Amino acid sequence: MIHRRVFARGVFVMSGTFDSIENQVRVGDRLKMEIVDLAFGGEGVARVHDYVVFIPFTVPGETVQVEIVEVKRKFGRGRVVAIEQPSPARVAPECRYYGECGGCQYQHIDYAAQLRFKRKQIADLFERIGGFPLAVVEAVVPCPQPYHYRNRIMVRSYYEKETDRMRIGFLRQDNRAVVDVEECAISEPGVNAQLRELRKTRPAKGGLKFAIRQQPEGWDVGPGSFFQNNFPLLPGLVATVRENLKASGSRHLIDAYCGVGFFSLECADLLETFVGVESDRAAIKSARRNMNARGIVNGEFVGGMAEDYLPGLLMRHPGERTALILDPPRTGCPIRSMERVRKAGPNQVIYVSCHPATLARDLKILCADGVYELVKVTPHDMFPQTQHVECVADLRRRK
Repeated sequence: MIHRRVFARGVFVMSGTFDSIENQVRVGDRLKMEIVDLAFGGEGVARVHDYVVFIPFTVPGETVQVEIVEVKRKFGRGRVVAIEQPSPARVAPECRYYGECGGCQYQHIDYAAQLRFKRKQIADLFERIGGFPLAVVEAVVPCPQPYHYRNRIMVRSYYEKETDRMRIGFLRQDNRAVVDVEECAISEPGVNAQLRELRKTRPAKGGLKFAIRQQPEGWDVGPGSFFQNNFPLLPGLVATVRENLKASGSRHLIDAYCGVGFFSLECADLLETFVGVESDRAAIKSARRNMNARGIVNGEFVGGMAEDYLPGLLMRHPGERTALILDPPRTGCPIRSMERVRKAGPNQVIYVSCHPATLARDLKILCADGVYELVKVTPHDMFPQTQHVECVADLRRRK
């Protein structure tokens, strides 16, 4: 039986016993809550006893008035009604669409604090999913340009019949409609110029997607091929991969999911031989053109699924002087690929990933039974103001 509701330590609490979670928290309840953590994904974490409530656009240490908007068995969600005690890390967002547009999650947080929170989120995921010590995750390498860095965006058209208006922009924060956006605060000026031109032409109908890209200087990249979306921090990402290769003494490289050949070509001077493999045939053609334009002759690029080519490539390049770079989609690598890598045993695996959870999952497979040791994980903030982060993991085969 529930006797009464009280406030304690700034967090809404109930006295008595509970028959079900619906008796603790109900949709529509307004509670005073303390934000105790920031979850991976960007939402603040508060608790009613052991029941977790996720609240977007909050900062750990804040006391907020919250309206409960969703209740599930293991967690609920709320929206901020008022901020009673703001965090010192809270700042004013630079984008007028922030909070409505779903592209960014952290513009209300000071950039230095964003880096600290991201490092903690990555370390917690690696400990929980992979069983790795927290210390293996290094500090996040900051982006020298936290705004106006993004060189590629995907915008959508949405026809609003009631107003005879075509909206062009990004999905709303609740993913239910499109926010009409005239400019994106995290995109490069050239990208925003293309967005303005697109808005002038007014697409013929709603439901369309448009990829807008600022081409990288000195690289051949097709319209649908992958390239890192942050030019300002790209040199830092390359420097980390090169440092890891140098430290291991690797002289041969297999570059799986190589795209247009970015990593293998940037590291070619450190190697005797390299081979890149990629399923995107257009990207492979670009990789060969990029190699020829640089006069590089110690490598090759082949088209096909990395999962299919890996066994043969690892047999061709065995031994202690071979490194493998993995840069798969955010879904990670198939289990069979990880098992093949373990069996072949290249001296070094450098795994580049934009999703720390799938990265931790895959590294756990590689490190099982002590086959590989995770030396370090170096996060790079390739996506400032958002929940996303790029990680470079350095693994070495145990002798």
